[in-house]
This record gives sequence, C-alpha cells and structure tokens, in this order.
Amino acid sequence: MGSWPSYYESLRLFSPARYSGFPGFGFGGDPDRYPARDEVVAHLQRYADHLGVEVRTGTRAVAVEPAEAGFVVRTDDGVELDASGVIAATGSFANPVRSSVAGLERFAGRVMHAAQYREPSPFAGQRVVVVGGGNSGVQIAYELAQVSDVTLATREPVVFAVQRPLGRDVHFWFRVTGFDRFPPAVLRRVVRGPLVLDTGAYRSALEDGTVDTRAMFTAVDQDEVVWADGTREHVDALVLATGYRPALGYLGDLAGLDERGVPRQRSGVSLVRPGLGFVGLELQRSFASNTLRGVHRDAAHVAAAVSAHARTVRTLTRS
Repeated sequence: MGSWPSYYESLRLFSPARYSGFPGFGFGGDPDRYPARDEVVAHLQRYADHLGVEVRTGTRAVAVEPAEAGFVVRTDDGVELDASGVIAATGSFANPVRSSVAGLERFAGRVMHAAQYREPSPFAGQRVVVVGGGNSGVQIAYELAQVSDVTLATREPVVFAVQRPLGRDVHFWFRVTGFDRFPPAVLRRVVRGPLVLDTGAYRSALEDGTVDTRAMFTAVDQDEVVWADGTREHVDALVLATGYRPALGYLGDLAGLDERGVPRQRSGVSLVRPGLGFVGLELQRSFASNTLRGVHRDAAHVAAAVSAHARTVRTLTRS
C-alpha cells in the first residue's frame, strides 16, 4: 500500500474519485468525492488482489546489485531474487527531508516531520510552529489551529490554486487543456514552487488569522525560535512539512543520483543502468507522475521499456 497507511488521518486525495482510479478499476461511488486516506488504502489493497500477482508485503529490498544477466535483489529476510529488470517504485514520499535551521538539532521541544504527524490531539493547548507552505503544511496548520496556538512559517508566500474553477474540479481542466501531458521540460518552466489546492477555507484561515503566518524563523535556541526580526518565542513543538526525496538507498550506485538526490532518468528509464526503471518520481513524464491519477500511464511506459531490455538480455544469454 506504499506510504498511504502512514499518512495523517484527515488526508484526502486532491483529485476526485473519477480521476483517481486505475484502468478498469475505478473507485466506484460518487465520482466527484475526494477519497479519504483509509478508503485509498482499501482501494489499493483490492487492486493488488485484483491483479493476481505475487505481492510480498512486509518485505524490504535492502540492496539491488548488478549481475551477469541483470540484477540480484536482496531482501531483509535474506532472500535473493534474480531479475533481468528492476523497477524502483518507491516513489517520492518515503524519504522525508528535514529543514536546515541553525540549532534545530538542539531543540528542547518535540520535532517531527509531516510524515510522522497523524492527528492534532497530542498538540492540544500547545504553541506549535509548522514549517512549509505546500499542501501538507497548510492542511496540518489548519487542522492544528482547532486545538493549539499555531503559526505557519514559510520561506516564500503561500500560493493558492482554486480547487474548483468555474464549478469544475481543477483536474477536469488539466485533462481538457492537455496540461496533464505537458512534458517535464515545459512543466519545470511553468510550475515554480508548491501550489496549495483550496476551496477557499485555507485562504480564509490564513487571511483572518485563524492560522498565523510568518516568514521562516532564522534559528532555534533550546525551546525558543528566533524570528526574522530578532524576537524570540517559546515553542512546544515544530512540525516540518519540508518535503521528500526519492528513497533509493537500496540501489546504491545504480541509482545514479544527481545533486538533488533524484535519479538520472528519462521518462522513468535509467540513463545509468540498462534494465532499471523508476515509477512515481515527481514530473517523471507529466504533472501527474507521482499521483494515483497519473502513475498508471508512467508504469505502462516503464514496464514496456524494462521488459524489452529484459527480452534482449535473455536472447543474448541463450545465444
């Protein structure tokens, strides 16, 4: 089920059910609803059962190593699997990135990444600062504001995108305009920084002060944060909604990571190691590459490329 079971309890898909299923296997029910976390988990479980393939849950790949005919995959239970091709489908949300702020490692209060956050009750009555102006940061701050004194600290102003322009979900417009299929090179010029999808509730909360917003603090000193104007304030907890990098440590040098920690690939096919592919990377082939509504298109492309290489390897081996 990937990362979904460990996400915060109130999380919902940003895309309606009608756009979030897989080919021949939709969510069912009201197509315009936004499925909740537990519904997504159940849907993924049903889909795995529907595929009728071997799925080894609770098994972690600890190393993928080159072999004469492809690869050897070593798992944490001591099993070795021979493979002529490997697709790394660990996605974009399994390796949390922590903010680099002076003194953070010595903070006397609670520090957690958004990946560890579940629900607001443990923070009731506390002074909390949420770091990060993307969807997760804004949503968590909005939820925490119901029970705590919360500030959203960001390096750049929060940029909102209307969830339902002209009465239709934005993902409808992504499809009819062809935006979903813009190539990555174009998207990197168009999409600059995170956009927060909003029906109006989040923007209102920030504008009316329900969620206090400030420029990112400059340092942490014991149980205090130092704001940009030099003032100090006691804080009980910091929640870091500071993003993720691909979790590809098990690939070792095969991953071919660049300076951003992203594998060198084109459309999900490795530029470093033949027979290696990736699924779920941000802007891998389209704007929707690391989402449920877009990953199936990438998966079909990468599977075809890796399978073609595997057939070539087998043919050469037999020869």
